[in-house]
Amino acid sequence: MDGPVGGSRASGGNGMVSNQANDTTTVAADDPKQNLNQVINSVQKTLGLLHQLYLTVSSFNAASQLPLLQRLNSLVSELDNMVKLSEKCNIQVPTEVLNLIDDGKNPDEFTRDVINSCIAKNQVTKGKTDAFKVL
Repeated sequence: MDGPVGGSRASGGNGMVSNQANDTTTVAADDPKQNLNQVINSVQKTLGLLHQLYLTVSSFNAASQLPLLQRLNSLVSELDNMVKLSEKCNIQVPTEVLNLIDDGKNPDEFTRDVINSCIAKNQVTKGKTDAFKVL
């Protein structure tokens, strides 16, 4: 899908469709927390748009064609906005977390396992240092 479906959007002459009402990409490039918060907000907005789209599609009739097209346009615009915002974020996700998500598991399990592993290693190290103190 190269652009919005139906509806009216302004094209800047370069083939790119702009949506000034949702343009939140003017962010200081050196503020990673603000960049991340904007990506999170965009993800939440996208989830809301997907829910609205689901409701529109599940009760579709001829009268709901225009709202369907408007919601599709909003979704495409927000996904484009999300991509632009995400380019400013440098987030590294361990491949183990992605594998857990692919397997349908909760990524919090990975965090719990890493913390438990660190606690166990810390206890072993503490035991060794205590043994050396006794010597």
